[in-house]
Amino acid sequence: QLQLQESCPVLVKPSQTLSLTCTVSGGSITTNYYYWSWIRQAPGKGLEWIGAIAYSGSLYDSPSLKSRTSISRDTAKNQFTRQLSSVTPEETAVYYCASGQYAMEYWGKGTLVTVSS
Repeated sequence: QLQLQESCPVLVKPSQTLSLTCTVSGGSITTNYYYWSWIRQAPGKGLEWIGAIAYSGSLYDSPSLKSRTSISRDTAKNQFTRQLSSVTPEETAVYYCASGQYAMEYWGKGTLVTVSS
């Protein structure tokens, strides 16, 4: 069974770059037809998909964040990473990584990231 674990700072200052890494166990991030996503949920709001990387390495970005994000993967470490630059306090949220073939079947536990000076 796939297990996903997020790692990222819990506190980031406004205008800094947030780096989110997801480490995967129980399967490979290159397994055919699996997509590896980042999702966030701000306090009192719904889930927001913020981007993904496919098993092939193809990248998918949220249009609203595309200019500020980058995503990469390390197949040797079985990790994928998203960076979000110029963060604002409004981007305080619980950040999750998730994956699946036809739906996001597997989720990490999530990490609360606070953007504050």
